[in-house]
Formats: sequence, C-alpha cells, structure tokens
Amino acid sequence: MKRSLSPALAIFIAFGFAATACSSSENIEVVSQDTAVSDTATSDAPTTDSPDTSNVNSNTTYSTSDFATPTISWDSCGDGLECGYVDVPINYADVKSKTTSLYVVKHAATDANARIGSLLVNPGGPGFGGSYLAEAADNIYSQAILSSFDIIGWDPRGTGQSIPAIDCTDDYDHFFASGDITPDTPQERADSVASSEEFTKDCFDKSGDILPYAGTNNVARDMDMIRRALGEDKISYFGFSYGSELGATWTTMFPSTVRAAVLDGASDPNADELLSVLQQNKGFEDSISTFLANCSADSSCAFYNGGNAEGAFDDLMAQLDENPIATSSGRPDLTRGMALTAVSEAMYSDSYWSTLEVALASAQGGDGNGLLALYDEYFQRQPDGTYGNELEAFLNILCADSPERKSIEEADALVPQYQANAPRFSPGTTGDYTCTFWPKALDPRINITGAGAGPIVVIGTTGDPATPLDSTRNMVKALEEGRLIVVTADQHTGYGLNSCVNDAVDNYLIDLQAPDGELDC
Repeated sequence: MKRSLSPALAIFIAFGFAATACSSSENIEVVSQDTAVSDTATSDAPTTDSPDTSNVNSNTTYSTSDFATPTISWDSCGDGLECGYVDVPINYADVKSKTTSLYVVKHAATDANARIGSLLVNPGGPGFGGSYLAEAADNIYSQAILSSFDIIGWDPRGTGQSIPAIDCTDDYDHFFASGDITPDTPQERADSVASSEEFTKDCFDKSGDILPYAGTNNVARDMDMIRRALGEDKISYFGFSYGSELGATWTTMFPSTVRAAVLDGASDPNADELLSVLQQNKGFEDSISTFLANCSADSSCAFYNGGNAEGAFDDLMAQLDENPIATSSGRPDLTRGMALTAVSEAMYSDSYWSTLEVALASAQGGDGNGLLALYDEYFQRQPDGTYGNELEAFLNILCADSPERKSIEEADALVPQYQANAPRFSPGTTGDYTCTFWPKALDPRINITGAGAGPIVVIGTTGDPATPLDSTRNMVKALEEGRLIVVTADQHTGYGLNSCVNDAVDNYLIDLQAPDGELDC
C-alpha cells in the first residue's frame, strides 16, 4: 500500500518534467548474467549540449563474477535489526572500478527454526531507499513472512544513506513550483527549457561520478553482490511499484539465483518511452474521473458543487492557470501544475480522497494551502523545509535507463498526444525535457523476459493510477512464467489489502506454491 510503502514519485508536471514512475527502454537483447552479459547502448547523443562524460568507461561487458564477494559488517540498530554497509563497484565494466557503499538493514527472521533465508525488498520510485522496509517490516509483512525470512532492505546506489547519494539541488521550489505548464510567450517557454538544462547541469556538477551508473541494470547487479555477501545460492525478492521493474530486471539477468520473486504494482516493462508515459497518464486520468464521479454522486463530498464536481474541477484548474492563488508565507503561489501534482499524490490511494475533497474546496475559496500540503507530501518535503534526495535520484535513474534522447522540438511534438490521452491530467503545452540534456545512456535497461527464473508472482489492482492493470498484465506476458493476482481496489499496489492476496503471497514465498492461473482477490 502506498501509505505504508512509498509516495512513489510518479509524474512531474511542473517546469517541463513529465517522467513516469516506472521507466522503460527499447528492447535490448540480453543473455543470462549469471556469468556475464553484453549490453549495447544504442541511443544517439542528445541534440543539445550535454554534461561532459568523456571520462566515463563505456566498456559494454558487465559481470559480477569478476569481482570478489563483498562483506557486510553488521551492527545492532534496533530491536531485531542489524545495519551495515556493503561496497560494490560503481562501474561493473571496470575490474578496477571505484566502489559505492550501499546501506543495508536486516530484520532478522522471528523464528529461527522456521527461517528459510533472506528476502530482498524494494519500495520503488525509482529513487527511494529501501532500508526502511526492513526497519518497518513488522507493519508491512505478514507474520508468516516475518517468521520465515530475514527481511533485507537496502538503499540502492545513489539513494538514501548509501554513499555517495545523488544530489542536485536544495531549492525544489525554484525548479518545480515556479514554472508554467501552459506558457503563453516564447520567453516563458524558453524559461522552461532553461530550467531543465540547469537542473541536469547541477546534477552532474554535484553527482557526476555516480550518475552514469545509477540505472536499473547496475542496481540488479548490486542485488547479486548483496546475495553473495549474505552467503545464499538462491534468494527471494519482494518489490513494489518500480521495484517490480527492478525485480523483473534481476530475474532476467540472474535467473539461476532466483528462489522466488513477487512484483506488486508492475508496469509494462517493454513499452517504449512514449507508450509508457501514455499508459501511466491515462491511469491517473481514469482515477481522477472516478474520484470526481464519486464526488458528484455524494452530496456529503466537500467538493460536491451541486453534483457537478467534474465541471468545478475543470473551472478551478483553468482559474489556477490564469491566476495562481496564495499559499503559506514564503512559499510560491499555487499554480495549475502544482495543483495537478497534489491531485496525483491523492490518487495513489482512495484513503486520500477525503483530504483532496477539502483541499479542492478550499482552493475554490482562494486558499491553496490544502493542495500545497499534498504537493509537499508528493515531493517528501520535511517540516523544516528540507527534502530527501528521492526526486533527484528518480529523474536521473530514468535517464540512465532510457536510450532515448529527444530534442526540444521532438518533445514538444508529442504534446497533442498527451493532451488527447489525458486531457485533465496532461494539459501542459510543453514537452518532457527530463533527459534532453542528459548524455547518452551507457547501459539502458535490458529487455525483460524472466527466462529460467521459474514462476514469478505479479500483483495488480483494478484502479491503480500509476501502474494500470493493463500494463501489469503486460508484465505478466513478458515474463516466461508470470502468474497474476488481481486485487479489486482504487490504489497503487495490492499487497496487504485483504487475506486473499496475503495468503497467496505467503503460500508462494514460503512453500513456492504459485497460483496456477489468474487469481482474483
């Protein structure tokens, strides 16, 4: 569940960023990486100026077996918890590579006699550290799983407490709150482009050593190094949201090491970049429509508006586009882009919908603070005004994974498709410049097959905005032995919602009994 897992960074509307929660790439053939893999980065360099990466080693052979098994020195860090760091190569193409230190937390199995092994866990993003899944394991996983597995959460390279962490900026309002998603003048459009270029430059100025190697393939390789450090021949995995794409990548690269894998909230792994964006935007569009229809049918809804919540929403967004409204002192006025980001935050679970109703009604009255609070929650803003590095990591991992680099003109040419596909959610008139100024990806994410990994359980929910059920079905189709569990719910990810899905996951992870066919929960 999103509220107990991650506020998955989904779609960045403001200031030219329009990135999806689960990145995708062109189909790049791969052989099993139990010994070695050869991947080839096939994209052209961006048509605009890029940060200098002339010192990047672009050797295309990547193997974990060339490196010694790392160690983890565990220290107690709480009741039943141990913490430590594991050093892994930054660049698996270079046997003399410098290392990055991954922060790892272990929640020990509560029944030593029932212990099966370790369960690697990841909350998604990409860009969220996963160590807290182990720290909060008692509140997330079933007692049967807690008894049977050491829950191993780690902060993937560049995230959380891993060293170095990706860092771009401390001024989120400058980059993500001050822009206009429907610029009216050439200068406003130029400002949007300049902001994207400035952000990318700042990222490489501060974190250029790690960024070219921050992609999903390398995180999957890190998983294999962690497995070796734990001394296990085969290991189990449970990933949420983007963690599903990571898990599918790992099962494809290291199939002989897979004991079991659960992928909850999975996207279409082999959709190209445009299709991936369209699929997710449509998911949010549909969720917004459901929310508004429910509000129109319920006179107790704070945003009821005489049974026409849809019309009131459209009018409010248009008004915000023309005249942003005031928020807290020292914070920017609420724009349409900020409001839509706030709405997307609430779409991750219908448990947020009552909060959104009140926030929208307040905005009608000229008070933008309710929507600002949801906007801030989306970006993980802390009470002291600081932020984690989830957003910086998120945007850069997308670019490290994608072989596509669109020029400004090519990005802008896709706008009509975005608008037609999701008119409420994607009204912007500028393209997605997230990766335009990034250099060529050295190691785009591989094509997903899961070949040789055995049955893999995939969970999808009927009303998931971030990873719509149709996309989740495509993940199942891509896997050699994908098994689907469908949970009826209006939220992102399905584990923990009812005993049906929980029992099915327990039976699979503990006894390796995967559902025979599609299971409806």
